Amino acid sequence: MSRASYNDLLEAGVHFGHLKRKWNPNMAPYIFMEKNGIHIIDLNKTAVKLDEAAEALKQIAKSGKKIMFVATKKQAKEAVATVAKGINMPYVTERWPGGMLTNFATIRKAVKKMSMIDKMKTDGTFDVIAKKEKLLITREREKLEKTLGSISDLTRLPQALFIVDITKEHIAVAEAKRLGIVTFAIVDTNSNPNVVDYAIPANDDATKSIQLILDVIGAAVVEGLSERKVDKDKDGDEAEGAADATKAERGEVGEDGKRKRRTKETKA
Repeated sequence: MSRASYNDLLEAGVHFGHLKRKWNPNMAPYIFMEKNGIHIIDLNKTAVKLDEAAEALKQIAKSGKKIMFVATKKQAKEAVATVAKGINMPYVTERWPGGMLTNFATIRKAVKKMSMIDKMKTDGTFDVIAKKEKLLITREREKLEKTLGSISDLTRLPQALFIVDITKEHIAVAEAKRLGIVTFAIVDTNSNPNVVDYAIPANDDATKSIQLILDVIGAAVVEGLSERKVDKDKDGDEAEGAADATKAERGEVGEDGKRKRRTKETKA
């Protein structure tokens, strides 16, 4: 069963593409028809591609790897931030900093600088520096927070990127491709679906359309994280059981489960 029904996609306006004159020919397989000069996306194909992307992201989340969400356009920023925060994943909703991925070491240094400034505020350093210098440092901290605050917990490159509007976020797509990072994206009729690994043909301008797809993706990631937790708990129980069995064979575990030494029988 599809994660999003045909009617849900239809009501959210997922099928509305761009004007015909703005189309990308590579989107032809996903276009159902043209109406009043606007391309209409085939929602049956959208549902299939959405399911494929959701399942792949679920497996990535289950493996414990990070997925970075990217959307700097006004219609998607709030929705992306809400979903990413809810599943504890990094996200970028302000301007994409060039080299975010390809120059990750430098980005990490900037994040560490944020931590250093925070430490200055608590260890008394701020109390002894000049007022003007304090103001400059505070402004720098605010600037760093705006652009990098949402990825402050990211200590290594993400396993995947989920992007809204690959035409606008072409730098992020290029960096991910260069590093072999798996890319997922909402792709409208004016973009080339071949530049990403998992393209979801859909309206990337309407807030309702973006929200619906993000909800499906978010739910899939939650499933993956839940299954990961269950597997870890199961492995822990099995390891504990195996350890108890080994001890029992050695005569080191009694019926009450407590460790006790084996005593040698002596003949009278």
